[in-house]
Amino acid sequence: MWREIKVLLLDHNEERSHDLKVILDFIGEETIVCKEGDLDGITKDHESGSITCAIISQLDNTDKIAEYLVDWDPTLPIILLDASELSAEADEELRKAVIATIETPPNYTKMMDTLHRAQVYKDHMKADPARAQRREAQLFRSLVGTSRSIVQVRELMAQVADKDVNVLITGESGTGKEVVARNLHYNSHRRHKPFVPVNCGAIPQELLESELFGHEKGAFTGAITSRPGRFELAEGGTIFLDEIGDMPLHMQVKLLRVLQERTFERVGGAKTYQADVRVIAATHQNLEEHISEGKFREDLYYRINVFPIEMPPLRERTEDIPLLLNELVARIENEKRGSIRFNSAAIMALCRHEWPGNVRELANLVERLVITHPYGVIGVSDLPKRFRHVDDIDEDREMPLEVAETGMLPGYVSMDTPALLPVNGIDLKEYLSNLECNLIRQALDDCNGIVARAAEKLKIRRTTLVEKMRKYDLNRA
Repeated sequence: MWREIKVLLLDHNEERSHDLKVILDFIGEETIVCKEGDLDGITKDHESGSITCAIISQLDNTDKIAEYLVDWDPTLPIILLDASELSAEADEELRKAVIATIETPPNYTKMMDTLHRAQVYKDHMKADPARAQRREAQLFRSLVGTSRSIVQVRELMAQVADKDVNVLITGESGTGKEVVARNLHYNSHRRHKPFVPVNCGAIPQELLESELFGHEKGAFTGAITSRPGRFELAEGGTIFLDEIGDMPLHMQVKLLRVLQERTFERVGGAKTYQADVRVIAATHQNLEEHISEGKFREDLYYRINVFPIEMPPLRERTEDIPLLLNELVARIENEKRGSIRFNSAAIMALCRHEWPGNVRELANLVERLVITHPYGVIGVSDLPKRFRHVDDIDEDREMPLEVAETGMLPGYVSMDTPALLPVNGIDLKEYLSNLECNLIRQALDDCNGIVARAAEKLKIRRTTLVEKMRKYDLNRA
């Protein structure tokens, strides 16, 4: 080998792990033999990046073990033993971390080659930190947008994700409150424990206590066996209480005790259970109004509202619609379910829609259009009637300013994403002229019409900017 390496060996078969350690010791490599239950101790005793590779056998939760290790050290390559494999649900980034499978007893040449590949992989990942952090970035990919409101939401999430405090997410239905909750969980140290969602408004009031805290056998008619509740299922992880504004008052009292004492009892039982659970709540209702009306407890409100996050409605961030369309279409393409494109008039119409169903409504529209117009270019006439806020005769008109200025129109150029050529092609000269004109207009607006400052912002000479303003008939203010 070109330098000494350190191998983490995780195998439930003691005889096989002993034989592998003997082989690795023989070729002069340091081996750490670990059982599944000792993994936390190993990661605490060793710095992230200090282990060259991990060799894992088939376990009941191979996916979770591999994900835990890659989260601990994003540069760590995984080697599987014998018939071990990840499940079909494992994400693509985790699969890329699995560089090889070796059979036991291993062939000497194959073993040396695999360890060499592990070194190359680790060095490559260390040299490309952005790639190593891609899994972390993926957590926020559902919260697409460049508007101030959604950027602020992402900033708040980054601040609170790894803090063990209760979070209250507010916003209209369809704005992505559960997406935020899941991202907070998977960005926290609880990511390897369960995320348990509960819709408080969808469960009958008389069953909600049993659903949350469980029940003992015979606690009520029909309780033929004992059953754990959602708090037990979420032990060590996160429970997401969606539509908490619909929770009845008697349940609010019981929830308040859980938040204060971190203990609870099952319905019909006397045993006290500990609740090591982070609580994230969400509602589309105004809880302060509910408090004044006597429908929601004020003390519970302050318990769950330690860190508030408000999700903006889609109608207040229409500049994000082109980005959201790109993301939704890209997902459909990745799932091999087809593809579509939108022309500028169709996007103009969508930007003028009120979106009472918010992002969920937009996603459902894209799904429908992919089915009805597979691989087509969507114009205004292809949209359902209630989305046609632009006349068909406007199809060839210039795109709306608020869309053009983002540079994020599907099929057009942006500074942060690669350009996608529309299916039906593009008039490049006209597009570049429109782009230049809109960027100049935006720079002038940002600088209150002061040409010298706008020229500095665009990194061109003042005289050049004046000539371009004449060309596009742009005024200073």
